[in-house]
Amino acid sequence: MNIEYKPLSERTPDEQYANSLRFIQKRGIMKKKTAQGIGALTCFGTLPPMVFDLSNGIPCITERKIGYKMSIAEKAAFLNGARTIDEIGSFGCKLWDDYRGKGTELGLEPNDMGPGSYGAAFHDFEIPGGGTLNQFAQVIEQIRNYPDMRTHLVTPWKPYYTARGPNRKVIVAPCHGWLHFEVLEGRLHMRMDQRSADMPIGVPSNMVQYAALLLMMCQVTGYPPGNYVHSFADAHIYENQFEAVEEMLSRSPRVFPILKLDPSVTDLFAFRAEHFTREEYDPHPAIDVPYSP
Repeated sequence: MNIEYKPLSERTPDEQYANSLRFIQKRGIMKKKTAQGIGALTCFGTLPPMVFDLSNGIPCITERKIGYKMSIAEKAAFLNGARTIDEIGSFGCKLWDDYRGKGTELGLEPNDMGPGSYGAAFHDFEIPGGGTLNQFAQVIEQIRNYPDMRTHLVTPWKPYYTARGPNRKVIVAPCHGWLHFEVLEGRLHMRMDQRSADMPIGVPSNMVQYAALLLMMCQVTGYPPGNYVHSFADAHIYENQFEAVEEMLSRSPRVFPILKLDPSVTDLFAFRAEHFTREEYDPHPAIDVPYSP
Protein backbone atom coordinates (compact mmCIF):
# COMPACT_ATOMS: atom_id res chain seq x y z
CA MET A 1 0.00 0.00 0.00
CA ASN A 2 1.29 3.43 -0.92
CA ILE A 3 0.67 5.68 2.08
CA GLU A 4 -0.02 9.27 1.11
CA TYR A 5 2.34 11.12 3.44
CA LYS A 6 2.87 14.82 2.94
CA PRO A 7 6.41 15.72 1.87
CA LEU A 8 8.77 16.55 4.75
CA SER A 9 8.64 20.25 3.87
CA GLU A 10 4.84 20.28 4.21
CA ARG A 11 4.48 18.30 7.43
CA THR A 12 4.01 20.40 10.56
CA PRO A 13 5.21 19.68 14.12
CA ASP A 14 2.49 18.18 16.30
CA GLU A 15 2.13 19.56 19.84
CA GLN A 16 -0.67 17.29 21.09
CA TYR A 17 1.58 15.04 23.18
CA ALA A 18 3.34 17.99 24.83
CA ASN A 19 -0.01 19.66 25.45
CA SER A 20 -1.27 16.45 27.08
CA LEU A 21 1.65 16.49 29.50
CA ARG A 22 0.95 20.15 30.32
CA PHE A 23 -2.75 19.38 30.84
CA ILE A 24 -1.91 16.72 33.44
CA GLN A 25 0.57 19.05 35.13
CA LYS A 26 -2.08 21.76 35.43
CA ARG A 27 -5.26 19.80 36.11
CA GLY A 28 -4.10 16.46 37.48
CA ILE A 29 -5.06 15.21 40.94
CA MET A 30 -2.33 13.63 43.04
CA LYS A 31 -3.13 9.97 43.62
CA LYS A 32 -0.91 8.97 46.52
CA LYS A 33 -1.69 5.24 46.54
CA THR A 34 -1.06 3.31 43.32
CA ALA A 35 -0.30 -0.32 42.55
CA GLN A 36 3.22 0.80 41.63
CA GLY A 37 3.89 2.14 45.12
CA ILE A 38 4.58 5.69 43.98
CA GLY A 39 2.29 8.69 43.71
CA ALA A 40 0.97 9.83 40.35
CA LEU A 41 -0.53 13.07 39.08
CA THR A 42 -3.72 11.78 37.48
CA CYS A 43 -6.48 12.91 35.12
CA PHE A 44 -9.49 10.62 34.86
CA GLY A 45 -11.57 11.06 31.73
CA THR A 46 -10.66 14.75 31.35
CA LEU A 47 -7.59 14.60 29.13
CA PRO A 48 -8.66 15.49 25.57
CA PRO A 49 -8.01 12.78 22.97
CA MET A 50 -5.16 13.17 20.53
CA VAL A 51 -6.26 13.05 16.88
CA PHE A 52 -3.58 12.23 14.33
CA ASP A 53 -3.95 12.67 10.59
CA LEU A 54 -1.42 10.08 9.46
CA SER A 55 -0.66 12.01 6.26
CA ASN A 56 1.24 14.37 8.60
CA GLY A 57 3.51 11.52 9.67
CA ILE A 58 3.44 8.76 12.27
CA PRO A 59 2.98 9.91 15.89
CA CYS A 60 6.47 9.05 17.07
CA ILE A 61 7.38 11.72 19.61
CA THR A 62 10.38 13.94 18.93
CA GLU A 63 10.74 15.52 22.40
CA ARG A 64 13.06 12.59 23.13
CA LYS A 65 14.42 9.86 20.91
CA ILE A 66 12.50 6.58 21.11
CA GLY A 67 12.61 3.28 19.27
CA TYR A 68 9.76 1.80 17.28
CA LYS A 69 10.43 -1.81 16.36
CA MET A 70 10.02 -3.28 19.85
CA SER A 71 6.52 -1.84 20.25
CA ILE A 72 5.51 -3.07 16.78
CA ALA A 73 6.95 -6.50 17.61
CA GLU A 74 4.80 -6.55 20.75
CA LYS A 75 1.69 -5.77 18.73
CA ALA A 76 2.50 -8.52 16.21
CA ALA A 77 2.92 -10.99 19.08
CA PHE A 78 -0.44 -10.11 20.62
CA LEU A 79 -2.23 -10.24 17.27
CA ASN A 80 -1.03 -13.82 16.96
CA GLY A 81 -2.16 -14.83 20.43
CA ALA A 82 1.22 -14.89 22.18
CA ARG A 83 0.70 -15.02 25.92
CA THR A 84 3.87 -16.56 27.39
CA ILE A 85 7.00 -14.48 27.78
CA ASP A 86 8.89 -16.86 25.50
CA GLU A 87 6.21 -16.59 22.81
CA ILE A 88 6.25 -12.80 23.00
CA GLY A 89 10.05 -12.83 22.85
CA SER A 90 10.01 -14.97 19.71
CA PHE A 91 8.52 -11.98 17.86
CA GLY A 92 11.47 -9.82 18.88
CA CYS A 93 9.84 -8.18 21.92
CA LYS A 94 11.70 -8.25 25.24
CA LEU A 95 9.44 -5.77 27.05
CA TRP A 96 7.90 -8.45 29.26
CA ASP A 97 11.09 -10.19 30.37
CA ASP A 98 10.95 -8.55 33.81
CA TYR A 99 7.80 -10.56 34.54
CA ARG A 100 9.52 -13.94 34.34
CA GLY A 101 8.68 -16.11 37.32
CA LYS A 102 5.56 -14.16 38.25
CA GLY A 103 1.99 -15.40 38.18
CA THR A 104 2.37 -18.71 39.96
CA GLU A 105 0.45 -17.26 42.92
CA LEU A 106 -2.49 -16.91 40.51
CA GLY A 107 -2.30 -20.56 39.51
CA LEU A 108 -0.55 -19.81 36.21
CA GLU A 109 2.30 -21.76 34.71
CA PRO A 110 5.70 -20.04 34.98
CA ASN A 111 6.08 -17.21 32.40
CA ASP A 112 2.43 -17.43 31.31
CA MET A 113 0.82 -13.95 31.21
CA GLY A 114 -2.55 -15.65 31.60
CA PRO A 115 -5.85 -16.07 29.73
CA GLY A 116 -6.73 -12.46 30.60
CA SER A 117 -3.72 -11.07 28.74
CA TYR A 118 -3.65 -9.18 25.43
CA GLY A 119 -2.81 -12.09 23.16
CA ALA A 120 -5.42 -14.34 24.70
CA ALA A 121 -8.11 -11.66 24.38
CA PHE A 122 -7.31 -10.58 20.83
CA HIS A 123 -6.76 -14.05 19.37
CA ASP A 124 -8.48 -16.54 21.69
CA PHE A 125 -11.55 -14.90 23.21
CA GLU A 126 -13.77 -17.59 24.73
CA ILE A 127 -17.21 -17.93 23.13
CA PRO A 128 -20.43 -19.63 24.33
CA GLY A 129 -20.54 -23.34 23.70
CA GLY A 130 -16.78 -23.70 23.68
CA GLY A 131 -14.08 -22.63 21.28
CA THR A 132 -12.48 -19.22 20.82
CA LEU A 133 -12.82 -16.14 18.64
CA ASN A 134 -10.04 -14.38 16.76
CA GLN A 135 -11.36 -10.84 17.13
CA PHE A 136 -9.14 -9.27 14.49
CA ALA A 137 -9.97 -11.91 11.89
CA GLN A 138 -13.65 -11.25 12.57
CA VAL A 139 -13.39 -7.45 12.36
CA ILE A 140 -11.40 -7.65 9.10
CA GLU A 141 -14.12 -9.75 7.50
CA GLN A 142 -16.79 -7.39 8.79
CA ILE A 143 -14.97 -4.34 7.39
CA ARG A 144 -14.68 -6.08 4.03
CA ASN A 145 -18.29 -7.29 3.88
CA TYR A 146 -20.14 -4.58 5.83
CA PRO A 147 -17.94 -1.48 5.65
CA ASP A 148 -20.69 0.96 6.67
CA MET A 149 -21.35 -0.67 10.05
CA ARG A 150 -20.50 1.10 13.32
CA THR A 151 -19.69 -2.21 15.06
CA HIS A 152 -16.06 -2.77 13.98
CA LEU A 153 -14.87 -3.28 17.56
CA VAL A 154 -12.11 -5.18 19.39
CA THR A 155 -11.62 -5.47 23.16
CA PRO A 156 -8.63 -6.64 25.22
CA TRP A 157 -10.78 -7.06 28.34
CA LYS A 158 -12.04 -10.32 29.81
CA PRO A 159 -13.75 -9.30 33.08
CA TYR A 160 -13.81 -12.82 34.49
CA TYR A 161 -9.99 -13.03 34.39
CA THR A 162 -8.98 -9.39 34.92
CA ALA A 163 -10.94 -8.32 38.02
CA ARG A 164 -9.16 -8.53 41.37
CA GLY A 165 -10.38 -11.58 43.21
CA PRO A 166 -10.39 -15.38 43.07
CA ASN A 167 -10.90 -15.61 39.29
CA ARG A 168 -7.99 -13.33 38.35
CA LYS A 169 -5.78 -15.01 35.76
CA VAL A 170 -3.57 -12.26 34.34
CA ILE A 171 -0.22 -10.90 35.53
CA VAL A 172 -0.85 -7.41 34.12
CA ALA A 173 -4.40 -6.38 33.24
CA PRO A 174 -4.55 -4.83 29.74
CA CYS A 175 -3.94 -1.08 29.79
CA HIS A 176 -4.77 -0.31 26.15
CA GLY A 177 -6.34 -1.81 23.05
CA TRP A 178 -10.05 -0.94 23.14
CA LEU A 179 -10.46 -0.39 19.39
CA HIS A 180 -13.18 1.00 17.16
CA PHE A 181 -12.72 1.14 13.38
CA GLU A 182 -14.93 3.09 11.00
CA VAL A 183 -14.93 3.66 7.25
CA LEU A 184 -15.67 7.29 6.36
CA GLU A 185 -15.31 8.84 2.90
CA GLY A 186 -13.43 5.78 1.72
CA ARG A 187 -10.82 5.88 4.50
CA LEU A 188 -10.33 3.61 7.50
CA HIS A 189 -10.24 5.48 10.81
CA MET A 190 -9.38 3.99 14.19
CA ARG A 191 -9.96 5.06 17.77
CA MET A 192 -7.96 3.48 20.59
CA ASP A 193 -9.16 3.94 24.16
CA GLN A 194 -6.56 3.51 26.89
CA ARG A 195 -7.61 2.45 30.39
CA SER A 196 -4.32 3.29 32.09
CA ALA A 197 -1.81 5.61 30.48
CA ASP A 198 1.73 6.22 31.74
CA MET A 199 2.17 9.37 29.66
CA PRO A 200 5.98 9.76 29.78
CA ILE A 201 6.91 6.08 29.17
CA GLY A 202 4.09 3.88 27.92
CA VAL A 203 2.03 6.24 25.80
CA PRO A 204 4.77 7.16 23.27
CA SER A 205 5.23 3.47 22.47
CA ASN A 206 1.47 2.95 22.30
CA MET A 207 1.14 5.88 19.88
CA VAL A 208 3.59 4.23 17.50
CA GLN A 209 2.24 0.68 17.73
CA TYR A 210 -1.40 1.62 17.23
CA ALA A 211 -0.62 3.94 14.34
CA ALA A 212 1.27 1.00 12.84
CA LEU A 213 -1.73 -1.23 13.52
CA LEU A 214 -4.03 1.12 11.62
CA LEU A 215 -1.62 1.01 8.67
CA MET A 216 -1.60 -2.80 8.84
CA MET A 217 -5.38 -2.90 8.86
CA CYS A 218 -5.47 -0.53 5.91
CA GLN A 219 -3.05 -2.67 3.92
CA VAL A 220 -5.07 -5.86 4.44
CA THR A 221 -8.51 -4.28 3.85
CA GLY A 222 -7.51 -2.01 0.96
CA TYR A 223 -8.59 1.28 2.52
CA PRO A 224 -6.23 4.27 2.80
CA PRO A 225 -5.69 5.48 6.38
CA GLY A 226 -7.77 8.23 7.92
CA ASN A 227 -7.37 9.53 11.47
CA TYR A 228 -5.91 7.67 14.42
CA VAL A 229 -7.63 8.84 17.61
CA HIS A 230 -5.97 8.12 20.96
CA SER A 231 -8.24 8.64 23.97
CA PHE A 232 -7.69 8.14 27.69
CA ALA A 233 -9.40 7.09 30.91
CA ASP A 234 -6.71 7.30 33.64
CA ALA A 235 -3.78 9.34 32.29
CA HIS A 236 -0.95 9.96 34.71
CA ILE A 237 2.61 11.11 35.37
CA TYR A 238 4.43 9.42 38.24
CA GLU A 239 6.23 11.54 40.82
CA ASN A 240 9.63 10.20 39.82
CA GLN A 241 8.99 11.33 36.22
CA PHE A 242 8.36 15.02 36.93
CA GLU A 243 11.93 16.13 36.19
CA ALA A 244 12.10 14.22 32.90
CA VAL A 245 8.75 15.68 31.82
CA GLU A 246 10.03 19.21 32.47
CA GLU A 247 13.05 18.48 30.27
CA MET A 248 10.82 17.19 27.48
CA LEU A 249 8.59 20.24 27.69
CA SER A 250 11.60 22.54 27.38
CA ARG A 251 12.10 21.18 23.85
CA SER A 252 10.09 22.18 20.80
CA PRO A 253 8.33 19.32 18.98
CA ARG A 254 9.70 18.50 15.55
CA VAL A 255 8.09 17.04 12.45
CA PHE A 256 6.86 13.46 12.77
CA PRO A 257 8.65 10.74 10.75
CA ILE A 258 7.03 8.43 8.23
CA LEU A 259 6.59 4.66 8.47
CA LYS A 260 6.80 2.43 5.43
CA LEU A 261 5.34 -1.08 5.26
CA ASP A 262 6.47 -3.99 3.14
CA PRO A 263 3.78 -3.98 0.41
CA SER A 264 4.02 -7.74 -0.08
CA VAL A 265 2.40 -8.48 3.31
CA THR A 266 -1.37 -8.79 2.94
CA ASP A 267 -2.14 -11.02 5.95
CA LEU A 268 -2.47 -9.11 9.23
CA PHE A 269 -1.03 -12.02 11.18
CA ALA A 270 2.07 -12.22 8.99
CA PHE A 271 3.34 -8.75 9.87
CA ARG A 272 6.59 -8.58 11.84
CA ALA A 273 8.69 -5.65 13.01
CA GLU A 274 11.11 -6.12 10.10
CA HIS A 275 8.32 -5.26 7.67
CA PHE A 276 8.42 -1.64 8.87
CA THR A 277 10.93 1.11 8.14
CA ARG A 278 10.94 4.49 9.87
CA GLU A 279 12.31 7.39 7.83
CA GLU A 280 12.83 11.13 8.32
CA TYR A 281 13.02 10.90 12.11
CA ASP A 282 14.87 13.84 13.68
CA PRO A 283 14.23 13.76 17.45
CA HIS A 284 15.87 15.55 20.36
CA PRO A 285 18.34 13.39 22.33
CA ALA A 286 17.10 10.53 24.47
CA ILE A 287 16.06 11.12 28.09
CA ASP A 288 16.26 8.50 30.83
CA VAL A 289 12.66 8.54 32.08
CA PRO A 290 12.09 6.45 35.24
CA TYR A 291 9.80 3.47 34.79
CA SER A 292 7.23 2.50 37.41
CA PRO A 293 6.19 -1.12 36.74
